[in-house]
Amino acid sequence: MILTITPNPAVDETYGLQALDVGGSNRVDAPHRRAGGKGLNVARVLHSQGLPVIALAPVGGANGRVFARELEAAGVAHSLVHVAPETRRSMAVVEHGTGRTTVLNERGGALSDAEWDSLRAQIIALLDQGATVLAASGSLPEGADEDFYPWCVREAARRRIPSIIDTSGPALLAAARAGATVLKPNHHELAEITGTDSLQTGAAILLAAGAKHVYASAGEEGLFHFGAHSPTRWNAARLPEPLVGNPTGAGDSVVAAIAAGLHLGEDHATVILPRAAAWSASAVLMPTAGELHPSHPELARALVLSSSTAP
Repeated sequence: MILTITPNPAVDETYGLQALDVGGSNRVDAPHRRAGGKGLNVARVLHSQGLPVIALAPVGGANGRVFARELEAAGVAHSLVHVAPETRRSMAVVEHGTGRTTVLNERGGALSDAEWDSLRAQIIALLDQGATVLAASGSLPEGADEDFYPWCVREAARRRIPSIIDTSGPALLAAARAGATVLKPNHHELAEITGTDSLQTGAAILLAAGAKHVYASAGEEGLFHFGAHSPTRWNAARLPEPLVGNPTGAGDSVVAAIAAGLHLGEDHATVILPRAAAWSASAVLMPTAGELHPSHPELARALVLSSSTAP
């Protein structure tokens, strides 16, 4: 199965309204509430497409119980490590009239050394129980060991299991140096850690550090793939016209598509990249993260594909 890891999960709450009156009073319906966090969104997409997946996350408190009940109801296979800190919340306000989405993310509470040990032990157990791909996503809770994502990469590599890391900041560079199979930054995250606005230059820095593949999402410009085998060459996929909707789960759908492709042994440029771009676009059309719009096959056929070699 594909193993997704969410070290800093959240109960996602999504509010919908026509337009947000900033500084005023807004009347809204009860939020759509579900177990979330980037790795959980990845697992939901994979589950919806009939792929074998198990979602691993540490959870705690009353929010943790809500998290567990919702996952049970959704039918997503999961392994939860119970911890003392209350599971955080993430609140998204989707404006139907403007297409804007405002997200408020609580910070996750710090885990104890013993709780980190329990999480690592469960990762090792699941890797040894038939995992084909490790996909670890999102932020780390406060006080986390900065070596957590590199450790995940190394443990997967010891078992010849490919790894996908979707994070930001120093953890992204650390995962590259550990030899991650795939990194999935957006263009802002890539610029932040590499100090350059050039996708090609930024990806080349991560590839030179040790990553095998980089998928960089660049908004309306599309999704770009760079590989260590030819770091000056890129392949890209985009829609002819941008879509308006909720982008919060778009990147997670990219990770799901990459994980599916690695699980099935597919080619990056010709199969994984177009699927990832189509799944990402279709996620924008859905009100909550972790879902694909049924139109994703049509979106895949509409993609504009391009490739180039930098001078």
